[in-house]
Amino acid sequence: MPDFCSKSDRLLAGKIATDDILANIPRLVSDYYTISPDPAVSAQRVQFGTSGHRGTSSRATFNEAHILAVSQAICEYRRDQGITGPMFVGMDTHALSEPALISAVEVFAANQVDVRIHEGRGYTPTPVISHAIVSFNRDNNQNNDRNKNLQADGVVITPSHNPPEDGGFKYNPPHGGPAGTDVTNWVQDRANELIALGLKGVKRLTFTDALASDYVTEYDYVTPYVNDLENVVDMEAIRKAGLKIGVDPLGGSGLYFWEPIAERYGLDIELVSRKVDPTFSFMHVDKDGKIRMDCSSACSMAGLINMKDSFDIAFGNDPDFDRHGIVTRTHGLLNPNHYLAVAIDYLYRHREGWPKSARIGKTLVSSSIIGRVAEGLEREVCEVPVGFKWFVDGLTSGDLAFGGEESAGAAFLRRDGTTWCTDKDGFILALLAAEITAVTGKNPGELYDELTEKYGSPVYERLQAPADNEQKKILSGLSPDKVRAETLAGDPITAKITHASGNGAAIGGLKVETANGWFAARPSGTEAVYKIYTESFMGKEHLKQIQEEAQAMVSEVFRNAE
Repeated sequence: MPDFCSKSDRLLAGKIATDDILANIPRLVSDYYTISPDPAVSAQRVQFGTSGHRGTSSRATFNEAHILAVSQAICEYRRDQGITGPMFVGMDTHALSEPALISAVEVFAANQVDVRIHEGRGYTPTPVISHAIVSFNRDNNQNNDRNKNLQADGVVITPSHNPPEDGGFKYNPPHGGPAGTDVTNWVQDRANELIALGLKGVKRLTFTDALASDYVTEYDYVTPYVNDLENVVDMEAIRKAGLKIGVDPLGGSGLYFWEPIAERYGLDIELVSRKVDPTFSFMHVDKDGKIRMDCSSACSMAGLINMKDSFDIAFGNDPDFDRHGIVTRTHGLLNPNHYLAVAIDYLYRHREGWPKSARIGKTLVSSSIIGRVAEGLEREVCEVPVGFKWFVDGLTSGDLAFGGEESAGAAFLRRDGTTWCTDKDGFILALLAAEITAVTGKNPGELYDELTEKYGSPVYERLQAPADNEQKKILSGLSPDKVRAETLAGDPITAKITHASGNGAAIGGLKVETANGWFAARPSGTEAVYKIYTESFMGKEHLKQIQEEAQAMVSEVFRNAE
């Protein structure tokens, strides 16, 4: 597979960012207001991926026109759907998040939407918005006979762990989780129509008038979320164990939640960094030489990893706190797949209030050790395509007690088996690591070693290779009969999958399985590459063979389509 990183990039990996790679924040914000997208250029249109619309102002992909148009489209969508409850709106610490919040609030208020923003225009994590939506709709339906159809929804302004120059905007409808493609396609198309019309049809107040109106309310997001945590994680067990806990917020939106959590539950939590800086100059550089607040990357998390011996358990989160990175004394930063397996095994053995029939949700590119753990638990796995949206219905109904992605994002039910939230929650996965350590006396890394003794020790790696738009289209529309190979790395192929077994949805690519390993190939939604996820239960050499043959199979598919 090709190496996209230069030698200079690799030399920076794991080191503190240097001044020459920092984003120019004044220019970034200026470009947000002064550069207008060209609707005739496809790359400059609104494009909703699995986590909303993302882009950067300097490339005319995340500008004021985009946010005004998307916000108006959301207002029209919620009006058409009869959504009349409050809209919970949050933002993370990326530089473009605040301008986007201002633009969105101007439009929401003009459309007479009841907007709830954080007190003091503070930062609000993705899971906190989801929890607020779920809680409001549950409580309203239980306690309000006259307005049972009064539903809340929300917006989170974040590009997640993306570099500092990026912006992101995502919509969560009344179920509280990421919007499905039926919603995002409608919003995307309407937003692009508005941009093409020169924003004619966009209602807007000045920000000053919006704040002074009856439609914008400052809301305490911290207290309800923090007080409710004991209903999803055993906070008392953590307190009694007296664990010394290290937390690196990576300059993200959850920074100001940790001290209230520590105070409310009597926990010994040390914040190793309190800095918020839109350049993220305090970050350790990722493996490709870029600043990326990826809590699943050992390079980005190098600072906390270096401090691992100072804590019983430590964790970090990305800027919108929907992902988690778990650091232990014995194993350093855990591979996300490893922690998912441990979390599932622990939770399904220790949550007596969960439905006995509740399944385990995993994406098709998550480790197969989860399937083996599920067999040991006598639980069924629900395997879905990439994207947390596929877990929303199951987490709402209780059909799924846990849903997790290989990219370090997951959520699970309350201790009584009811819904906590329907988006990824980095807080509860981090605190769960502390609960696991407190209850078992072993950290999650040690428990993963025990799982591998039972179920085998997989080797997992994700790679990428170049692909133009036509090749990406071919890959996303594959049928199993297009793959002629009958073996993979010396083993008979047992399945060629283009639709997920858990819900029958198209995976947008291909997964090939054997008894000892697998690969999945799917096109990137934003880059001229396709991604290959690979895993072997027979070691690194076998994994390398899977990778080589996987790329050869995909290349053959491309050639045959010419």
